[in-house]
Amino acid sequence: MKNLQKLGGFAALYLAAAYLLGITLFLVVLDYLNIVDPAQKVALIVEKQAVIYTTNLLMYVIFGFVLVVLALALYERLKNASPALIRSAAVIGFIWAGALIASGMVSNASIAPVVEQYSKDPAQAALTWATIETVTNGLSGGSGEILGGIFTLLISLAALQMRGLPKGLNILGLVVGAIGIISTIPGLSDLAGVFGLTQILWFVWVGLVLLRRSPAAASIKA
Repeated sequence: MKNLQKLGGFAALYLAAAYLLGITLFLVVLDYLNIVDPAQKVALIVEKQAVIYTTNLLMYVIFGFVLVVLALALYERLKNASPALIRSAAVIGFIWAGALIASGMVSNASIAPVVEQYSKDPAQAALTWATIETVTNGLSGGSGEILGGIFTLLISLAALQMRGLPKGLNILGLVVGAIGIISTIPGLSDLAGVFGLTQILWFVWVGLVLLRRSPAAASIKA
């Protein structure tokens, strides 16, 4: 139990760091989201394929596996709460992890073929990448963070029931989860960015709690 809690703490801190890395590389270094022309996107992939591959690996593939560890640690900590609630949270966490792993693997597996195609037919390569990106965005929550939102919301509700995490952290989790769910509404998908930024705070707080405090201590001090 204690070892799993510590692993969960380190997992949560990794997830926060991966979010920050992704934001820094995709938004600041590569400015990927501001490139709307598919041909320019493929040209960037050709030029920075190693950076994009590594970022996908860290932010989606490894992120997904580490998320499983955090989901297990939180389940173990909160399993005395409503059984249906915490089991649902764990299952949603596993589904979210699988979707992220699939997104990263599909994206990385597509880089080399698209780069090769670009050298022969740039226009067709751009069309191919646009199709692939539609799939990967759907898997990773680009159209709304429904899986991450529900996972965070259910964990926070379960923790409130048994005081398994600090009350302030649970309130933050409810807000973060609600933002993720709302981001799936057409026209509000930009809230996915707000979800990501606020979930960084949630991950860091969860990580510190799991590393420093036992479930019993959290219940007493909540």
